Amino acid sequence: QVQLVESGGGLVQAGGSLSLSCAASGRTFSGYVMGWFRQAPGKEREFVAGIRWSSGNTYYADSVKGRFTISRDNAKNTVYLQMNSLQPEDAAVYYCAVKRFRPGITAAQVMAPREYDYWGQGTQVTVSS
Repeated sequence: QVQLVESGGGLVQAGGSLSLSCAASGRTFSGYVMGWFRQAPGKEREFVAGIRWSSGNTYYADSVKGRFTISRDNAKNTVYLQMNSLQPEDAAVYYCAVKRFRPGITAAQVMAPREYDYWGQGTQVTVSS
């Protein structure tokens, strides 16, 4: 059974940084894509960043490019999201999720929440102005 456990959320001032972790268990994830999503109150869940577990290829939403970095540690089965220059609009519940990688997968598919099979419980990120 796949389990994803996020940690690292909290309160930070605008311009500050946070690092989120997602510990994955339950199977070997070499053939999977891991994604970070976020959802603010009253808004739809949106893609933040993704990484192909085996190759390390990364994907980012335009809104976070240059500020956020996704990475993974194969030995620890953990995916990280380093968030710098945080702004109030980054405040949300952040979720990690996993989907099976398929040859020919498109960036649009990586970015679509409906494509993901397993989700963590989320971690709150609050940014004060």
